Amino acid sequence: MTTLTIKINEKSKKGKAFLEFAQTFFADSKEVKITQNVDNEETYNSEFVEMVLKSAKSKKRIEINPNDVWGSLGLK
Repeated sequence: MTTLTIKINEKSKKGKAFLEFAQTFFADSKEVKITQNVDNEETYNSEFVEMVLKSAKSKKRIEINPNDVWGSLGLK
């Protein structure tokens, strides 16, 4: 899959028209996914985000106390 980043001025006529077209044209598409990022927002790999969210729901996880790492792992 290829990721394409396009910066669009949402306040311009062309920018508004392009966003409206893309959202309408690709709304029900499984082949094309549109995501929006704010300029200052960090972009994470979607597979990584899914992995983190899945592991957060898992009951087989271990919470580690940063002040007592070895004790949290039962190695003290």
